[in-house]
Amino acid sequence: MAVPVFTDITALSQGSIYNRSRYEQLALKFEAKYGKRPAFVARAPGRVNIIGEHIDYCGYGVLPMAIEQDVAIACALSDTPTIRFSNVEPSYPDYSCPAKDFAIGQETKPQWYLYLLCGHKGILEEARLENPRGMDLLVDGSIPPSSGLSSSSALVCCAALVTVYANKLDGLLDKKRLAELCAHAEHYIGTEGGGMDQAISFLAESGKAKMIEFNPIRPSDVSLPAGTQFVISNCLVEANKAAFAAFNERVTECRLAAQVISKKSGLACGWKKVRTLRALQDGLGLQLTAMPGVVEQYLHQHSYTREEVCQILEVTSEELEKESLNVVAKDMQSFKLHMRAMHVFGEAGRVSAFKDKANSTAAGGSGDLSVAVGLGRLMNESHYSCSKLYECSCEELDLLVRLCVGAGALGSRLTGAGWGGCAVSLVVEGNVEGFVSKVSREYYESDPTRQGKLATSLFATRPGPGAAICDFGSGIRL
Repeated sequence: MAVPVFTDITALSQGSIYNRSRYEQLALKFEAKYGKRPAFVARAPGRVNIIGEHIDYCGYGVLPMAIEQDVAIACALSDTPTIRFSNVEPSYPDYSCPAKDFAIGQETKPQWYLYLLCGHKGILEEARLENPRGMDLLVDGSIPPSSGLSSSSALVCCAALVTVYANKLDGLLDKKRLAELCAHAEHYIGTEGGGMDQAISFLAESGKAKMIEFNPIRPSDVSLPAGTQFVISNCLVEANKAAFAAFNERVTECRLAAQVISKKSGLACGWKKVRTLRALQDGLGLQLTAMPGVVEQYLHQHSYTREEVCQILEVTSEELEKESLNVVAKDMQSFKLHMRAMHVFGEAGRVSAFKDKANSTAAGGSGDLSVAVGLGRLMNESHYSCSKLYECSCEELDLLVRLCVGAGALGSRLTGAGWGGCAVSLVVEGNVEGFVSKVSREYYESDPTRQGKLATSLFATRPGPGAAICDFGSGIRL
């Protein structure tokens, strides 16, 4: 299925009055910036992961939904083979570079435009473009940065979509293909993510959450219980997943856990071919429910030293670095393999249970909250595992989750990579106003800095649509 192409901004906004106004202003600001009208506007939404944290890159399915907030890019073709980047937010500096020959460094704190170049490069390589069109771009993003709502991946996805459309690569407008390309393209900046963010950005549908499985991407609809709503709350601790080694360290620990178990269990294919915990499960031919027992059998609970891992795998430290460690994690000396593997297998089980409960007959009924209560319990268990076993939370985020549960949420958990960012809470629809009021009072209004950011930090949301394009043709239709 192809990314939809509309011919007016009202259709692009798909019912969002807020986004329609943003897109209108973006087109006008583009003309003021470049002295010409944009040819088209593309948008790619952020997402909230309802459950299934840090398991997509381990090969397991996740359960996200798109949100209204997005990245939108206005584009006009250029007569020169150059891309000019500008952002409506003045704190992000302008940038320009050749449309073909440029470099993406794996910086400690990547500049905003590098994410755009990731998407652009992914399309250039896939299409083998020798003479890509020059472009003038103006970017507007409504996703809070470093909030765990996938602002960076939305930049990658939107830039890829812009490059496809500007170069008339209609064959690359397929949603699944774009999602897979963008998942790979984000690796250019040093993030070893698993593909959830890019998949939901393209495959999302209004009113529907999605169970997304991988290799290949397989989306399926998930019903959400009637009479409930999700509320997003930002702890306001910013965490850029490509800037922190912790994200890639967790990827490495999961890979090593799979490889150590493969080696100790004598897996026939050999440990070097096992890159994910899902591949380990498949290689052993076991059900997911059996995998925690496998972890207990083959991994001890305290940390493994680098020397110990090398002894088990019968490799030198240099060979370990080549076979198993990513660039960011190459100097790691200690690995918490038991904890990380137990989180992944437990979280994968919770995703499956969430989908089954949500799609049960009771989920469609009105007034019966038993299904919603069960879903909330799974969300609470997920946060505990993320915080204690995967250690990807932080003090402020743990506090916010506790306050959300205390304010009446059926369940609350961190969403996104963690180490800051947002919590997602499942709330009975009739209680949303009181819930928001109490969380506002107890977390935001108690701190002047937080209070000043309340308007964009605490909001109810419903599943939104995926990426799309508005082609203005010969003129802008507002």
